Amino acid sequence: MTRATQVRLCAMMFLQFFIWGGWFVTMGSYLASNLHASGAQSALAYSTQSWGAIIAPLIVGLIADRYFNAERLLGGLHIAGGILLYALFSSRDFQGFYPCVLAYMILYMPTLALVNAIAFRQMAEPARHFSAVRVWGTIGWIVAGLVISYLFAWDSRAGMAQGLLRYTFLMCSLASFALGVYSFTLPRTPPRASRGGHSRLGRLLGFDALVLLRQRNFAVFFVASILICVPLAFYYQNANQFLTEIQVANATGKQTIGQMSEVLFMLLIPWFLRSCGMKTTLLLGMLAWSARYVLFAFGNAHELAFMLIAGIALHGVCYDFFFVSGQIYTDARAGTEHKAAAQGLITLATYGVGMLVGFSAAGRIDDLYATGSAHDWRSIWLYPAAFAAVVFAVFAITFRNERVAGAAAAWRAT
Repeated sequence: MTRATQVRLCAMMFLQFFIWGGWFVTMGSYLASNLHASGAQSALAYSTQSWGAIIAPLIVGLIADRYFNAERLLGGLHIAGGILLYALFSSRDFQGFYPCVLAYMILYMPTLALVNAIAFRQMAEPARHFSAVRVWGTIGWIVAGLVISYLFAWDSRAGMAQGLLRYTFLMCSLASFALGVYSFTLPRTPPRASRGGHSRLGRLLGFDALVLLRQRNFAVFFVASILICVPLAFYYQNANQFLTEIQVANATGKQTIGQMSEVLFMLLIPWFLRSCGMKTTLLLGMLAWSARYVLFAFGNAHELAFMLIAGIALHGVCYDFFFVSGQIYTDARAGTEHKAAAQGLITLATYGVGMLVGFSAAGRIDDLYATGSAHDWRSIWLYPAAFAAVVFAVFAITFRNERVAGAAAAWRAT
């Protein structure tokens, strides 16, 4: 891979995640303050991510892998996405907003696999080069949050009162059009898959990996992965709305501390896996979820603001130590025959089933503790804190410790 190609792939990753981070983080605040959406309606909007995750393997596997160059499909999806993001910018009520966000996420989620496919095909040694390209996606997400808070102040109290958060959709619409056009200039990535194949649909959804559930430890991990996504959904749906509602200044910008910590703790995963084993590493991730919600429950925007910052900064431990380590564990336990199917199964179970349940629960609990436009956030946050604590305890009792061979190598390849 030439230096010029690497720069082009980095730009692709930057725009890919700038687009997602530029509206998804603040959507809950926008829906509550501008469209006067209920918790249940916000849950419906956020659950479109899960429906997109469920449908994405079908679009990528049945269409991209067979009939179209990945870069062309990527371009077409982002141009169509730009139109839908502009429709979201123009929506004035939830009834008009929801169909557009559902259609958008069905188109966006497959692009996550497409950008990876384009990048991998240009690399002779993906294990060496992919992380240096992928990190620009995290940088794109961070820049989006900083732009919203510190450049335009759309998430400020005055900005939200004027309805300025809607401009996040316009900003991301323009970025989506830009990436759509740019995608057609990316290196050619023709389909490789054959047109035949028995049970193709089952393999795309990861069902071939169900045989792994015969392994007791993997079955415990599989169920825990679904359950821990319930409290995860509370963070995605409520964190920005919580911070803006209690009047934390530059809330969206401060949330990027979570992505910064994600990069830092990613570097620590190999050491923890070698020194502590898989079980301890996964448990630390689960415990961090419970701890962050306790910090949110008892922190405030004034003298206890440090508790909120600490809770945000725990995102690196929450995500990396459970979800990234879990990907490594899945890869190690799947074997050569089931590697791809196993990762697909875990993605379907977590971002599909687990988060669908989580968003629904978050919406119901939000409405239970809502009084007009305000919420009893302490009570709301204690629910996912308690749930994560229970999952932690059950996992600690039922999962047997393992030291996964080649963990560091597997991490470098992700």
